[in-house]
Amino acid sequence: MLTLQILFSQISEAESSGGLFDFNATLPLMALQFLALTVTLNFIFYKPVSNVLDAREEYIRNSLTSASASLVKANELTKKYESNLAESRKKAQKIIKNAQEEAQLVVSEKIKEAQKDAEQLLIDAYQELNIQKEQALKSLEIQVGILSEQIKGKLLEN
Repeated sequence: MLTLQILFSQISEAESSGGLFDFNATLPLMALQFLALTVTLNFIFYKPVSNVLDAREEYIRNSLTSASASLVKANELTKKYESNLAESRKKAQKIIKNAQEEAQLVVSEKIKEAQKDAEQLLIDAYQELNIQKEQALKSLEIQVGILSEQIKGKLLEN
């Protein structure tokens, strides 16, 4: 019985010494398990995920850089094309203006030419009419002379 009592007293001492914060060999073992798990998880999960995230961030950065470069280039091209378009419009307006001026000059020359032709036709018609008038007067004078000779001849016969 005594042995039983000693055994129970040792068990009760063991129970009273163990508690929530028992600093025996299990605590360092748990710390080593935690560190081993942390290192293992770091190599298995954290580094690959980190590498994927870094690669994704690099891809996004490169994409943004190339997109901004493309945008700058597109803006430059837009400005260049707009200036070329404005210059082309000015040239086209100048060509149209010159063509209108040339057409106006041609029209005015044609009108002057037509007026000169009309004046020449009038002068020619007037001269032709004067010639016909003079011829008509001469023929009338001749006929009047003939008629007056005939009248004179008839009067003298009577």
